[in-house]
Amino acid sequence: MFADRAKIYIRSGKGGDGHCSFRRELYVPNGGPDGGDGGRGGDLIFEVDEGLNTLADYRHKRKFAAGDGEPGGKRRCHGKDGKDLVLYVPEGTVIKEAVTGKVIADMSGENRRQTVLKGGKGGLGNQHFATATMQVPKYAQPGQPARELEVSLELKVIADVGLIGFPNVGKSTLLSRVTNAEPKIANYHFTTLNPNLGVVDLDGAKGFVMADIPGLIEGASEGVGLGHEFLRHIERTKMMIHVVDAAGTEGRDPIDDIYKINAELEAYNPEIAKRPQVIAANKTDLICSTPEEDPVERLRTEFEPKGIKVFPISGATGKGISELLYYVSAQLDTMDRTPVVFEQEYFPDEELIYEELPYTVEIEDGMYVVEGPKIEKMLGYTNLDSEKGFAFFQKFLKETGILDELESRGIQEGDTVRMYGLQFDYYK
Repeated sequence: MFADRAKIYIRSGKGGDGHCSFRRELYVPNGGPDGGDGGRGGDLIFEVDEGLNTLADYRHKRKFAAGDGEPGGKRRCHGKDGKDLVLYVPEGTVIKEAVTGKVIADMSGENRRQTVLKGGKGGLGNQHFATATMQVPKYAQPGQPARELEVSLELKVIADVGLIGFPNVGKSTLLSRVTNAEPKIANYHFTTLNPNLGVVDLDGAKGFVMADIPGLIEGASEGVGLGHEFLRHIERTKMMIHVVDAAGTEGRDPIDDIYKINAELEAYNPEIAKRPQVIAANKTDLICSTPEEDPVERLRTEFEPKGIKVFPISGATGKGISELLYYVSAQLDTMDRTPVVFEQEYFPDEELIYEELPYTVEIEDGMYVVEGPKIEKMLGYTNLDSEKGFAFFQKFLKETGILDELESRGIQEGDTVRMYGLQFDYYK
């Protein structure tokens, strides 16, 4: 089965903890702090692999984690950085946050490689905390925790033109005749279970990419049959060729078929239903009706007043196909050919910082002591010596409610606040 969806758990690497130690050598009885910094955690990266066309690699293995950074050591030894993890996906893969469905990354167009989860920064060793008033710091920063997320992967075929229509109307035959694609073709329903891509080359006109979208049925927009699996692949197309069995070889009315398929498109995504269409009236070599009952003329009478051109073709003999393709190429020339790329809606760097923040505020010897694992995390990756870092620290205290909590506990200007190895006087 063609794998075009997967749900996986991803995790970046944890930053290594800073080390707390002191120089101990012969004749140096009171050596200073020499704890080294922790290594950076590995990033979790997605990258396009041109050789892939399915998400099959993610059907059986569901958990992926980058390497953790190593802790710092004595004698100012820096911990080793964690190894990045690169996950390879086919072009057209959309990465979404699993709960909200918001887009994190669309691996299409120029976006060939994207870091989705950054590894945690390594903690600073105690060598960084020595000051004139604190020459023996017994504190080192913890490494920034790993970031983790459950994401859904969806493969959406990238094509300029999509072939749509009921099963067994000749879409695969048309694709195989005009491109180098080799779809499986047979005379029974749902022969095509996988979207097939092919490149149409035209003399004297621009070529384009065509996709055979597997056959749709009534109720597809509600998930009947394989509806959602297939409709997903139409989302990027600029234009659609609606293929119908003009000869009615299976007893269906081609006009009725078109209305039913368009109703499914409208129900799934009204914006897609508004995209340009052209009708390919296929199997004209099998039409046995009289001129008065010509099904092609019935189609033209019904749809050409609505601006939808009808082209009689035969996938078997090739008749009429050239006119159809040159018309489609000319229409595409009037459109923006930039691939449809879904905009990022979910930003892990921002969304995961201010998640649930458990903390405690205690008063010890007249000092306000604030502690909590997420506060350790914040201190682990904030450079308070820089103006930008200090501004971020102030914003953090305000947005997480810590300042309000301190004020509710009666803190006054000039009172001292301690957060692990950080100590400062409170001023509004």
